[in-house]
Amino acid sequence: MHEYTWRMDLELRQLRCLAALVDAGTFTDAAIDLGISQAAVSRNVAALETALGVKLVARTTRSVALTPAGERAMIHARHALAALDELAREARAAGGTVRIGYAWSAVGAHTTEFQRRWAAELAPAELRLVRTNSSTAGLAEGTADYAILRRTPVPAGVGYVSCGEEKRYCAMSSDDPLAGRRSVTLAQVAESALAVDTRTGSTTPALWPEDGQPQKFIPIHDVDDWLTVIGGGQARGITAESTAHQYRRQGVVYRLVRDAPPVPVYLAWSKADPPHDRQKVIDLLRDLYT
Repeated sequence: MHEYTWRMDLELRQLRCLAALVDAGTFTDAAIDLGISQAAVSRNVAALETALGVKLVARTTRSVALTPAGERAMIHARHALAALDELAREARAAGGTVRIGYAWSAVGAHTTEFQRRWAAELAPAELRLVRTNSSTAGLAEGTADYAILRRTPVPAGVGYVSCGEEKRYCAMSSDDPLAGRRSVTLAQVAESALAVDTRTGSTTPALWPEDGQPQKFIPIHDVDDWLTVIGGGQARGITAESTAHQYRRQGVVYRLVRDAPPVPVYLAWSKADPPHDRQKVIDLLRDLYT
């Protein structure tokens, strides 16, 4: 009876909250990734600790880390979540829906043509584009079968290939001193604060030499937050061409960064359950970018 009750006390949302906390590094970021409140993440992790009877997370004022018991529990939690995600994928396969996740933009100017050619070349599989602001654009969360990424995937278990490149653009307020120019340089952009998404964005301090860094980096959580900060004149931003095409907002203009390296575009998937049609998808994306 005791064993039965203990098992029933474990809930899927508790495991997902623990995994999100480990991946994001903070309760705040885990809550953003899961689309729930920070308090809900904390409650679920605490409930999991109670159910297991061990302390899983060592909390400090600035960060969290797994205890040795938490490390062991996380291994089993990921296996359990992967098994459930596989079950869900098999169920969806019967319905013929393929989900492609992206964090900021899908494939920019190619998105409409990608959708049309998918319908013509990959039918009867139905394409669904899903925006998920996480480092794997939904792969780790089980909400995507593929992901479009613009930074090299870090998590183990993710396979990926390069499908193309995009130019970099600077986003700025329409009254910015650089707004009257047709293109700008990295050094000019660095004369102002820069809004960056450290989890999913394609811009890092490595774009500049150490003695030429922007005055300040302002962390943001997603593309809407990014546009709001930039439109208010608090910062500039550097992004891939696809963002400039997909996100137009009054008060924000985009200018080509003429001396910046291009942004690589990757197609990623889970190695544990690689989609059988991935070569067709890779070929389609590469053809569009070529």
